[in-house]
Amino acid sequence: MKRCDLKLYRGYANKKELVVFGHVVKKYPSGDRKYTRRGFRYAKTIIELFSIKTIPFLKITLHLGDQTFETTAETDGYFRFQVPLAADMPSGWHTYRVTVDDEHHGKKYHAESSEEFFLPYKSSYGVISDIDDTFLISHSRRSFRKLFVLLSKNVQARKPFDDVVKHYQLLSFASRTHPHKDSNIFFYVSSSEWNLYDMIVRFAELNGLPKAVLKLKKIKSGLDDFVMTGSGSHEHKLRKIHNIINFYPELQFILLGDDSQKDPEIYEEICRTFPQSIRAVYMRQTRRRSKPHATALLKNIQDLGIDTCYFAHSNKAIIHSLDTGIVFQTPAEPEVKEIVGKAIS
Repeated sequence: MKRCDLKLYRGYANKKELVVFGHVVKKYPSGDRKYTRRGFRYAKTIIELFSIKTIPFLKITLHLGDQTFETTAETDGYFRFQVPLAADMPSGWHTYRVTVDDEHHGKKYHAESSEEFFLPYKSSYGVISDIDDTFLISHSRRSFRKLFVLLSKNVQARKPFDDVVKHYQLLSFASRTHPHKDSNIFFYVSSSEWNLYDMIVRFAELNGLPKAVLKLKKIKSGLDDFVMTGSGSHEHKLRKIHNIINFYPELQFILLGDDSQKDPEIYEEICRTFPQSIRAVYMRQTRRRSKPHATALLKNIQDLGIDTCYFAHSNKAIIHSLDTGIVFQTPAEPEVKEIVGKAIS
């Protein structure tokens, strides 16, 4: 029996269906300490993540209560389930389990793993955010500097932008009826690869960012294309955001991005396609001056009747969320009052 690992990712559900996904790999680098190493040892961790070997075509089984579903891993070991929910579930986080017990090229493989999925509340917003240079300082415009930071700074050394955590924490309370902590579903959608999933999750946890479903780019299994991490076409972001909004027709969404790459174009197209589904668009300014092209695209979005905020500092975005009523000015929960007080002080 050959050993393999199932790398599962947080999934999401509506009242009728569940979506979960993952990869089958020969061995996945594990252990939280890997992400707090320093110097060359941390660089070695990142290189290991980009040297993952996947296993294709194995039969995968999803276990959800008394139900089981099967699918087959793709050529890069990726698998995805979109399956019906048999019974009503309460809103919030739930657990799912996946197993593999199959043979490929004469080798038998067995593994099992569990992960969580989120079912939004009725009055929820959906929050879709980019990662690099939206909340995580990454220097996306400068490929070699971005690569240097990725290899040299562990999750404790990487920093979010000032006040961005306060803004995201406030958005976790945003509600169309009454603020309720953690009622909203967050998606972090990025052109970074699945190889960096654990690093991003640990960074978010360490800095107090809301727990989120991640949607990343096709996994890489070799160092030959490592130097191009996060680059290339951003069409996958447009496609994934499109799929998320279609999956939740009853929700309104808040979009957060930055002007360093293609977010203004992507978000304008999303707003033109789903004008009734978007509550607001927040765009971080990554240079000293605003970009005329980004300003023009945000004006197009405003003309659709959607609130926008183009900001250099997150405090401006916080004030916008309060002034437009996305976040209640006088929420009942003491924790929200504390965040609001700190944000506007």
